[in-house]
Amino acid sequence: MKILPDRKIWWLNIAFIALLVLTACEEKNTYSPPPPPRVTVAKALQQDVTDYLEFTGTARAFEEVEVRARVPGFLQSMNFTSGTRVEEGAVLFVIDPREYEAELNAAKAELKSAQVRLNRAETEYARVKKLYEQKAAAQTRVVQWQSDRDVAKADVIRATSRLERARLNLGYTKVTTPITGRVGRNLVDLGNLVGEGEPTLLTKITKYDPMYVYFNLNERDLLRILAVYREKIKAKDIDPEKNPARSAEIPIYLGLANEDGYPHEGLLDFAESGVDPDTGTLQMRGVFPNPEQPPKLVPGLFARVRMPVENRPNALLVTERAIGADQGGRYLLTVNNENVVEKHPIRMGQLIDGLRVIEKGLQADEWVVVNGLQRARPGAKVDPQQIDMNTLKVSALKKAARAGKK
Repeated sequence: MKILPDRKIWWLNIAFIALLVLTACEEKNTYSPPPPPRVTVAKALQQDVTDYLEFTGTARAFEEVEVRARVPGFLQSMNFTSGTRVEEGAVLFVIDPREYEAELNAAKAELKSAQVRLNRAETEYARVKKLYEQKAAAQTRVVQWQSDRDVAKADVIRATSRLERARLNLGYTKVTTPITGRVGRNLVDLGNLVGEGEPTLLTKITKYDPMYVYFNLNERDLLRILAVYREKIKAKDIDPEKNPARSAEIPIYLGLANEDGYPHEGLLDFAESGVDPDTGTLQMRGVFPNPEQPPKLVPGLFARVRMPVENRPNALLVTERAIGADQGGRYLLTVNNENVVEKHPIRMGQLIDGLRVIEKGLQADEWVVVNGLQRARPGAKVDPQQIDMNTLKVSALKKAARAGKK
């Protein structure tokens, strides 16, 4: 057996390796596409919803009264603490009454004197008239005492009026509150002359319970509301002569800047008689109970107002994170039976419990992409993982609750 030299063995190994490489190169390269991206999909939640109109309103007092001095005089005393609640009829200020007490006494004396003169004139007239009937007195005497009697009657009426005026003026020295409410600060200090020349403003009384909230309605929404009015008025057979806004009992809801949602419930109370041609809006007013002390609603506060318009059965709701936006507007991505992504332009409605109402552009049986929108492209296939939209509703509510606690 002949043994090959080492160099020949080395060249044989090199040739064998080259043959293997050439054989491998002759095999064809094949492309394996990546798996479709995984997305999460859910069907829209169906439930009955109420359509609302939302406004920005301003709170105003139910009643606000300016307390003024109705007679001139020096301010003698003040019987309240600024910023506290006062009851109707409570005495707030006292104007020095001595001058008016003297006028009252003088008016009483004048009335008594006028009554004495009237009694004498009536007695003399009756006596002279009897003598004239007996032909024992001249007719001129009868006419004279008749005139004196009539003048005395007028004097009694005049004196009675002066007495009543004096009694009123004396009563006006005690300045009382005409309503129950919160009294403001005193605008005049004790010892000052008030009511001279004009009724001096002394303070203001504001009634907080209930509270008015005014807001404006545009023409398009006004037409929707008028349709609701007509239906409610017909259903309840409301007298058109009465206040239709209050009689229809349309509820409205209110929320303040530091409150979530609309926790205050009231009633639509008033609508202006016509649309303002300058603004194209109609002013409306709601009335809200406000019994808390201190009050939650204060005049001048801005408030969010929501008014129900109509109930809509089986509305479609989806989570807000499923809604995309581009130059064409808002849209949703859905996955069809072949797992292909489709794009749907939509019209959005109100937000309810963290889910957005879809008014147009979505069918109830379509699967909406709720997670992985960046990986889903219209016309491309995806790997959909199905979940229940209710789970997203619960998470949205929990998120809102956490945000409210912060």
